[in-house]
Amino acid sequence: MTDTDPTFPAEGRPVDELLAAIRDGRGDDADWRGGRTFSLVYNALDPELERLHEAVAQEYLHENYLNPFAFPSLMRMEREVVAMGADLVHGPARGGKLTSGGTESLFLAVQVARDHARRHRGIAEPTVVLPATAHPAFAKACHYLDVVEVRVPVGADGRADVTATAAALDERTALVVGSAPCYPYGVVDPIPELAALAQERGVLCHVDACLGGWLLPFLERLGEPVPPWDFRVPGVTSLSADIHKYGWSFKGASLLLHRDPDQLQLQYFLYDGWPGGLYGSATTAGTRPAAPIAAAWATVNHLGLDGYMRLADQVRTAAARLRAGVEAIDGLRITGDPVPGVLEIASDSASDGGGPDIAAVADVMDDRGWHLDRQQGGLHAIVSPSHVAVADAFLADLADAVATHGDSRGVEARYGGVS
Repeated sequence: MTDTDPTFPAEGRPVDELLAAIRDGRGDDADWRGGRTFSLVYNALDPELERLHEAVAQEYLHENYLNPFAFPSLMRMEREVVAMGADLVHGPARGGKLTSGGTESLFLAVQVARDHARRHRGIAEPTVVLPATAHPAFAKACHYLDVVEVRVPVGADGRADVTATAAALDERTALVVGSAPCYPYGVVDPIPELAALAQERGVLCHVDACLGGWLLPFLERLGEPVPPWDFRVPGVTSLSADIHKYGWSFKGASLLLHRDPDQLQLQYFLYDGWPGGLYGSATTAGTRPAAPIAAAWATVNHLGLDGYMRLADQVRTAAARLRAGVEAIDGLRITGDPVPGVLEIASDSASDGGGPDIAAVADVMDDRGWHLDRQQGGLHAIVSPSHVAVADAFLADLADAVATHGDSRGVEARYGGVS
């Protein structure tokens, strides 16, 4: 493969030749199978689960869930995944839908809140109040949906500031947001307090559990101290949880649940002014790939409670080893007190000027093949079972990078990008 712009091919190429070209072009891709990647791919390190995923993907490669009545097998699987996920987070069994990922789930949560505010409260220009750590997908949704985003500071512990949130609420507020946990620091926002603020004012409250929704329930069962965050909290009106993260399915599959069925109805789009007949959709997408829906169903049923508990225990084992090892390296610290699975590795230079240049440390780790996301305040790691075996090697390289790094190459903090 070359960097020059290709012209449209005059002739087709053989399958084996194309497959070889694809494989040859992957040399610079992140090595997630080797446990050297700490984002984007959630590796359960489970060969049987991977075999299941590949078989399901092939089985449902061509189907289109645009019309669920054409493929009742997919409609059944979606309903069952929604019910099983709702059971996990103490929500209504028929209160949600599967989406293509966290961004679409958050987009729809904002859209429902906007339309709820317009229909039931007469607010033409609603706002969403959320902590500074809330996912950028909320900003994206507000941008597309013409909703005003009001971000408020977080406390020293990285959690949403309840007092600042209360001060930001006004007659235009349509939605209050909390994260469980937030992506940057892995801490759970004070959901009961945020939900109470929303409930007092007749405002919706969304819990973004895209990251933790399929991990926190099992950590709680394992005895980890997990703060209240799901539908057991009064005032929580909707919740998102990505099955393609710690649900261990492949992308893209997320769950969006509503406490009130009427709010789920606001999510639907219906249009009958078209010669083609009534057009309806439950999500923003028209064409919906079938494989992620089938894979979500197959994954939950394959793993079951025992499988999810096993994987959650491996995540917390790896996270504990990494956290202890990072904190033992002079000049480094972990930001806040994250739930097992998410870490921001920061330099003490942020507080006392004595730590290493974390960007320069990241350069060394890049050179040694470790894929860590760079944040504004440190290096970000999402922990998977694959990191249990490589924890010692990672910590050794990290300690050496702290001791031997040179000047930073100036690589910017980023997550995602535009090519």
